[in-house]
Amino acid sequence: MAAPGEPCAGPGVWNQTEPEPAAAHLLNLCFLKTAGGWVAPLYLWVLGPIHLLYIHRHGKGYLRMSPLFKAKMVLGFALIILCTSSVSVALWRIQRGTPQAPEFLIHPTVWLTTMSLAVFLIHTDRKKGVQASGVLFGYWLLCLLLPATSATQQALRGDFQSDPFRHLSTYLCLSLVVAQFALACLADRPPFFHKDPQQSNPCPEAGASFPSKATFWWVSGLVWRGFKKPLGLRDLWTLGRENSSGQLVSQLEREWTRTRSAARRHTKAVASQRRGGRGLEDPETEPFLQREGSQRGPLLRAIWRVFRPTFLLGTLSLIISDVFRFAVPKLLSLFLEFIGDPHTPAWEGFLLAALMFLSACLQTLFEQQCVYRLKILQMRLRTALTGLVYRKVLALSSGSRKASAVGDVVNLVSVDVQRLTESVIYLNGLWLPLVWIVVCFVYLWQLLGPSALTAIAVFLSLLPLNFFISKKRNHHQAEQMRRKDSRARLTSCILRHVRTVKSHGWEGAFLERVLRIRGQELGALRTSSLLFSVSLVSFQVSTFLVALVVFAVHTLVAEENAMDAEKAFVTLTVLTILNKAQAFLPFSIHCMVQAKVSFDRLAAFLCLDEVDAEAVDSSPSRCSSGETCIRVHDGTFAWSQEGPPCLHRINLTVPQGCLLAVVGPVGAGKSSLLSALLGELSKLEGSVSIKGPVAYVPQEAWVQNTSVVETVCFRQELDPPWLERVLEACALWPDVGSFPAGLHTQIGEQGMHLSGGQKQRLSLARAVYRKAAVYLLDDPLAALDAHVGQHVFDQVIGPSGLLQGTTRILVTHALHVLPEADWIVVLEEGAIAEMGSYQELLRRKGALVCLLDRARHPGAGGEGETEPVSGGEHPRGSPGGRRPVGGPERSRKLVPEKDSTSSEAQTWVPPDTPEGTGRPTGEDSVRYGRVKAAMYLTYLRAVGTPLCLYALFLFLCQQVASFCRGYWLSLWADDPTVDGRQTQTALRGWVFGLLGCLQAIGLFASMATVLLGGIRASRLLFQRLLWDVARSPIGFFEQTPVGNLLARFSKETDMVDVDIPDKFRSLLVYAFGLLEVSLVVTVATPAAVLVLLPLLLLYAGFQVTQTLQWAVRSWTDLENSIVSVERMKDYVRTPKEAPWRLPSCTARPPWPHGGQIEFWNFGLRHRPELPLAVRGVSFKIHAGEKVGIVGRTGAGKSSLAGGLLRLVEAAEGGIWIDGVPITCVGLHTLRSKITIIPQDPILFPGSLRMNLDMLHEHTDEAIWATLETVQLRALVASLPGQLQYECADQGDDLSVGQKQLLCLARALLRKTQILILDEATAAVDPGTELQMQAALGSWFAQCTVLLIAHRLRSVMDCTRVLVMDNGQVAESGSPAQLLAQKGLFYRLAQESGLV
Repeated sequence: MAAPGEPCAGPGVWNQTEPEPAAAHLLNLCFLKTAGGWVAPLYLWVLGPIHLLYIHRHGKGYLRMSPLFKAKMVLGFALIILCTSSVSVALWRIQRGTPQAPEFLIHPTVWLTTMSLAVFLIHTDRKKGVQASGVLFGYWLLCLLLPATSATQQALRGDFQSDPFRHLSTYLCLSLVVAQFALACLADRPPFFHKDPQQSNPCPEAGASFPSKATFWWVSGLVWRGFKKPLGLRDLWTLGRENSSGQLVSQLEREWTRTRSAARRHTKAVASQRRGGRGLEDPETEPFLQREGSQRGPLLRAIWRVFRPTFLLGTLSLIISDVFRFAVPKLLSLFLEFIGDPHTPAWEGFLLAALMFLSACLQTLFEQQCVYRLKILQMRLRTALTGLVYRKVLALSSGSRKASAVGDVVNLVSVDVQRLTESVIYLNGLWLPLVWIVVCFVYLWQLLGPSALTAIAVFLSLLPLNFFISKKRNHHQAEQMRRKDSRARLTSCILRHVRTVKSHGWEGAFLERVLRIRGQELGALRTSSLLFSVSLVSFQVSTFLVALVVFAVHTLVAEENAMDAEKAFVTLTVLTILNKAQAFLPFSIHCMVQAKVSFDRLAAFLCLDEVDAEAVDSSPSRCSSGETCIRVHDGTFAWSQEGPPCLHRINLTVPQGCLLAVVGPVGAGKSSLLSALLGELSKLEGSVSIKGPVAYVPQEAWVQNTSVVETVCFRQELDPPWLERVLEACALWPDVGSFPAGLHTQIGEQGMHLSGGQKQRLSLARAVYRKAAVYLLDDPLAALDAHVGQHVFDQVIGPSGLLQGTTRILVTHALHVLPEADWIVVLEEGAIAEMGSYQELLRRKGALVCLLDRARHPGAGGEGETEPVSGGEHPRGSPGGRRPVGGPERSRKLVPEKDSTSSEAQTWVPPDTPEGTGRPTGEDSVRYGRVKAAMYLTYLRAVGTPLCLYALFLFLCQQVASFCRGYWLSLWADDPTVDGRQTQTALRGWVFGLLGCLQAIGLFASMATVLLGGIRASRLLFQRLLWDVARSPIGFFEQTPVGNLLARFSKETDMVDVDIPDKFRSLLVYAFGLLEVSLVVTVATPAAVLVLLPLLLLYAGFQVTQTLQWAVRSWTDLENSIVSVERMKDYVRTPKEAPWRLPSCTARPPWPHGGQIEFWNFGLRHRPELPLAVRGVSFKIHAGEKVGIVGRTGAGKSSLAGGLLRLVEAAEGGIWIDGVPITCVGLHTLRSKITIIPQDPILFPGSLRMNLDMLHEHTDEAIWATLETVQLRALVASLPGQLQYECADQGDDLSVGQKQLLCLARALLRKTQILILDEATAAVDPGTELQMQAALGSWFAQCTVLLIAHRLRSVMDCTRVLVMDNGQVAESGSPAQLLAQKGLFYRLAQESGLV
């Protein structure tokens, strides 16, 4: 070997016959100099072209010629000149006959070409907008190796006078490279013309230098700001375009569409090939062929194509990190060789120690870069998948919507997408630990020889067990997710229809159903957790078994084999890496099993059938007057491709500007016709074409939890004059004037703050505001009072309304508006019975006349069969719809206008609306600071104190066993050797094995205890959350968005189910591991081995630091997850309603025996800060009396019913039933004695029988008899499963009228003494309404009936009518008496056309 001062040439430099340690070869200055001369050029020539290709495709503009760029170019050209001069001098000396070593010519030549490439890269980076180049940073760092070693060699030789040029050139080259490296640590100015738009607060990462990016120093400003004060939205950086949801969702959707289309083409091609080979068997084989195509394949390919650059970059960082990870044991082995050779120079020991420290640091840096890249990938993937799911929801066909309820979508977004994105971090854990294991086995072979082969046998023997466990866990995970879907679907339906649930006192029945499903879900989770514990322990045991078998075989088989310090230390290091690999592998498999289940569910959802975009030939261009606007030719439609047709042979032509009325009995297909025109139905035959933009008003009003103005404008540009006209035409001005914040009043979740009529008019106003060409109106007048409905028809829908000139298809049961329709279509059993003008159909005496005869309207008013009347005869501008005095001034107050010509007038009100403007108070509040310790105590109490202490004890025991096992191994290595053998090998092996078995048992018990304790805590926390929500009053649900509640029952519950126990497990593993490592460092530094103290302090100190790093990370992850416990406890302190049952009740059965109801000075308010909605109400209803309650919208009709059911507690006065104050009766006792048929018919997910008999109190015969009464027996008998037919979410597979009749049947089965009908007949045709009234009259003849109605003819046969006005009883008496008084009731009757 050459001495430090000798040149790197001659036969003695690389003499392989000398028996020198490996460190002598690797740490020779000649070797370092040769490596330095070639590593940097190879690095740049490999990565340089890749870098050029990348910046060519992702250019960001160009940079100005900054001083930094000029300095880099000057230094670059100086290095080129220096290399050129070195080559020239070498050639000149050779020409003169002076022999030169090859390195003096080859190295400068290679560096000359590489420096030229580096200068070109510097120039190209400026042209493409690269402010800091990581490739060049690494190149200049590697370039330091050659001049540094050369300078060291020349300084040690000390022969400056013999060759001053080479000395000066080396020192100058070192200085220039150091300067270039220093400049590479800086970042240039931002691009001059950036391709992306300028942002107000851009992320500093893009403009940070490479060292800042590598060490994440660019985040320090935000961290320091957050340390000084709580961070707000303005403190956060603006998202770059590459991280925006619009960009990410569009990219993934584009690739998903492409890959799915390719998969379909491939399936068709295979089907075509099989068709050619099997001929007529194709129809039978086609379904099986479709099943063969995996649903997850196209989605996986789409995700890979969009996100592979980020993933591959993170993977590359991880691989480089692992290179440095495995460099540590090799350097440790070299260091031990250095210790054993007293002739080795001391500088090699310091160099090895420095290299070990540098390897550990670089391992950490690259590992954190990998984590950062994958976290970015997680964020992007979560955004893209969530957007893809939301876009899919909007495109689902009617059949697919039945298969996927709202709860399923909530689970997909909050649970499945979350699990899938979390698995990204562990995706490399499927193959990288296997590489670690192979490398570890190679190291063991080098250390222990053939004995290492036994390790492979041990490891392979455990693979079948883990394969079996993974298969079983996959099954249980799928079962858990199915149960989670069922629970989420049911919970979502309960929360959205909580008023109906509370009105009937069904909370207990639904709680029992939810908890039963929850128990099945946790059972699957418990089994899966135990299997995970077994899998984790099996890999941990494999590490111990490898050590035991390898050491035993190594020491027992061959007499010359003995444990020494090098074998013990290096083997322990290798086994530590092996232990991490084998611990990471089952956890990665665990995450992949969860991800696979979630991925399959996502793929299955995204592959559901969509609305056929070609079902309707729609054109955005409007057509001229008289031209055909809508055409349906021989149309046959069904709700799904497999289902029976619901519309048959429809032929319809509608000209532009026509008002077409569609009428027919319940279930005739009226709403289905509108759905067919919207393309929502499956088109089996025929064609549909529509010209112009379409607006749709559904029968059940759909509103958002936003302000009134946002609901009406619905992302359209704000036009205050047009908004004012729309609100006036829709009779909304009086309502807006009464709202606390006018147009900016929040309407509540699902419009809970509004009446049914107000919601319907808002829904209509939203459609009118859009200025569409075609309007599809599904019975918008049904929920309106007669006078308001007439006003809306005249001012909006009718011939002279706002929509005049547009094409209007009006589905209606209000037969009195038919004379003003241009054309009428009568549907019966899904087919057009007849169509024509009103007069023409009257002359035919066909289906329309039969419909009118069924209605049998009293009088000759507007609600009966009448001759066509002119528009002037209708009461336009009626008091209910007239704009109040001072309307223009009101509009100026309610619509913000700074300047009619400025763009600011077209913006919404700022989000920081002051208090008192009607904004919901149930929004999630933002909490600052750390999570309180009380949340940890809450969770631990839910786990149970004995279980917590037991888990800590078990973790302590298994860690003590681990420490003793390592200590016993060190004692084994220190045993003296006699005749080449250690005398106590057998004893050492048996004790070592026993300690390993004890550790395995303790590990399984401790992990299983933590996971099972987590399931116990999750069960208790979920029960408390469910109880707290169920016991909340109705006002709580009016102010709390359903989305917030669903998040508690889905995402937060899943975090408590899965994440928190796993985070606690990780924290305990790393915390006790840190304790063990600290103890090892303390025990392993006795005075006898002081020479190893620097190594131990450095290396074992790094182990402490690394373990501490993971412990801190586990703690922060746990702190992020424990927030879910806090969120699940948010509703503990919210007000609760009165007890459901009272132990001592003044109402003794049978109560109520008569049904007498007395209101005395009754008043209520919906929220404490609001004025009284009902005040000073006093009246008595006798037993068996039928009382109608009428009044204008917002008069307080439904509030009386809510007060009677104690949905809202009385603010003053009280209510007595049969002499018993209802405040002295439990809520469920009270509500079980009162039946209410609400305005909105509600069906819950489950069987039809369950919906009719929620408490399972009646026989099937009684249910069939009730269905016969409401004329639904034939319909139910035709359904698959009949009474066991599974209703879709909200009963979407039934018409609104059919659902209303089912609600009537449900009421008939309850047979209570008091019945409340709250606009119960609004959604049925007049004929069906009369049938319902007849059924009610016979079944509830002896009952007290409160009939809340806006159709005054519904109350004309009541014994008494209460007229509500402004929260008070304005009039009371029989209908005849009230008409004779000619008061408010008389005016309402006039507006309804009854007088």
